Amino acid sequence: MAMDRTALACASRQIGFQLELKANRILALRDLTGAQGHMLQYILDHAQTGTSLTQIHKDFGYSKAALSAVLKQLRSKGYVRAEPCMQDDRKKLLFGTEKGRQLKSFLDQVFQEAGDQLFRDFSDPDLEELDRIQQKMLRNLAQAADSVKNRDFDKEAITP
Repeated sequence: MAMDRTALACASRQIGFQLELKANRILALRDLTGAQGHMLQYILDHAQTGTSLTQIHKDFGYSKAALSAVLKQLRSKGYVRAEPCMQDDRKKLLFGTEKGRQLKSFLDQVFQEAGDQLFRDFSDPDLEELDRIQQKMLRNLAQAADSVKNRDFDKEAITP
């Protein structure tokens, strides 16, 4: 019997939703959402050189509009500051503030524990195989996105 690929995709979405809900519940104690916590952790991890919204977009894969909204919230809460980039006047570099840096160990612990819980019964070879498969899935999705951009859809065929 063939594996139900739709069920596999639904399970993957469910895992993502459950992780996000867990992060939202814990990070709410610090007035953050899971998305804000991940972005703040990323910015804090790049404290020496700073990072940019474009780099976060490339590494996270989310739209710049969505990331910009999260960044705006982090800046309004006083966790992140932006500075002009000396090499490119159009670019702003993002750094954590002292208030943001105070959350670094908390964020690291929250996300480490979530990963530990999720992968509790996995061996190192299991994790390596999962990583290989996920990377293949991401490549497939990237190729599919490129083909959608270059494809002329028949609007009547997709209109309900």
